[in-house]
Amino acid sequence: MANLISIKRRVRTAQNVSKTTKAMQMIAASKLKKAEDAALSSRPYVEKLTSVSRNISKKIDKDNLIEYMKVPKDTSGSLMILVAPDKGLCGGLVTNLARMLLIFTKENKKISYVTVGKKANGIVRLFAGDTVASFDFGTTLPSYDTVYPIMTIVDDYFLGKKVQDVYIINSNFNSVFSQTPVIHKLLPVSFDLEDSQAINGKALFEPSEDVLLPGLIRHYLEMRLYQSLLETYLSEQAARMLAMQNATDNAKEIIEELRLLYNKTRQEKITNEILDISGGMYAPV
Repeated sequence: MANLISIKRRVRTAQNVSKTTKAMQMIAASKLKKAEDAALSSRPYVEKLTSVSRNISKKIDKDNLIEYMKVPKDTSGSLMILVAPDKGLCGGLVTNLARMLLIFTKENKKISYVTVGKKANGIVRLFAGDTVASFDFGTTLPSYDTVYPIMTIVDDYFLGKKVQDVYIINSNFNSVFSQTPVIHKLLPVSFDLEDSQAINGKALFEPSEDVLLPGLIRHYLEMRLYQSLLETYLSEQAARMLAMQNATDNAKEIIEELRLLYNKTRQEKITNEILDISGGMYAPV
């Protein structure tokens, strides 16, 4: 028979867990709206920037492509930028990122890593990868300044011809109930020219396309990286809010079950005591 004191302690513990998970759910919900506004409002800008960069790159001769669009020769290997939260308790978000990286490493053996987020460090350690640099993801909305040190490392490895290509893995926000890991090839920059909305007729550029394209591509890379940070932050808040809501509901169910067990055990104990008293009345003297 379960001890009444033990059941009381378990109820108290479940109540404390419920309060903690409820508080974490509310914190994530309060951050979700601001993160959603930032990530979703920047998506059209990134899409338009991609379209403009694609259209201008079509007007550049293949012999005059900038370094960001050329495949380095006499080099191999990849640089992987892995973006993950600093904290856990966000459902399967981190696990899905690790699964995506596992699929990638089966096809690409020589990989150097730039990690953003403490959970990203843990994932890379599982794969025994070579970590070039590590950055904290933070618990607030990522600022644009976070992009600059990462791009410095990207320039050093890609333009320095230490790697052949650069990829980025992050979580993409679909809805509050769905966040999927995605992988993008950041460098060398290549646009799908078939589905681009080409500029019809003649267009004049000031300055010329050759002068405009390098700065435009650089800004495109920075925004692509920053958008990945925003998407991961938004996905983290949505996943944590949902996970903590489920944890709170489960804790409440456990509390109800324990209270039912407590009442049942208490009633059984009282009944046994009454039987003992009643039985003593008829016992021979």
